[in-house]
Amino acid sequence: MADREKHEGESFVDYYELLQISPNAEPETIQRVYRMLAARYHPDNPETGNKEIFLLLQQAYDMVYRVRHIEPLSIFNLKEFARGIDGEANRRLGVLCLLYNRRRANPDNPGLSLLDFETLMSFPREHLMFTLWYLKDKGLIAQAEGSDYVITAEGVDYAEAHIPKHDVLYRLLKAAETGKVPRAGTAPGAGAPPEVEPEPSRSG
Repeated sequence: MADREKHEGESFVDYYELLQISPNAEPETIQRVYRMLAARYHPDNPETGNKEIFLLLQQAYDMVYRVRHIEPLSIFNLKEFARGIDGEANRRLGVLCLLYNRRRANPDNPGLSLLDFETLMSFPREHLMFTLWYLKDKGLIAQAEGSDYVITAEGVDYAEAHIPKHDVLYRLLKAAETGKVPRAGTAPGAGAPPEVEPEPSRSG
């Protein structure tokens, strides 16, 4: 993997080569290899840590796994989330709802990336950037290491106080408890995004 540093200065990165997997690799294989490499190159690893490679690995995982295995949620195609002030307010609650569900389902890996939100909510990045900025500035969400967004304790309190009043999002919140979350173009019951957690660094 040492020779992978050559990718840092190149405009094209072969993500499959970076992750040392086949383009036909099974989801479980992608997760296992990513966890192993992320642990090896995590910046906190005193022996083999490499921030540049670690960030490249995260980018590779986003493109190879998340894009293929996270599907849009049809609920965000409703008029309640369209443009305008009301749509923006509902998008904020939608982000909190997704992060609330994520933290409950994956407490060890509670974050979602900007790419995840783009895919799940089917909104352009420029719309989501304003939404995420507002929630972060209010202290309702924070950015974890690796730039994933996570809900804060204050955000949990806000979500629990406001989402039950929003019929559409409350249904999404309850559906996540059973795994029956409606996804665009798929039957209800598709599972939540798979947990991806770098293993603790090991010596030797």
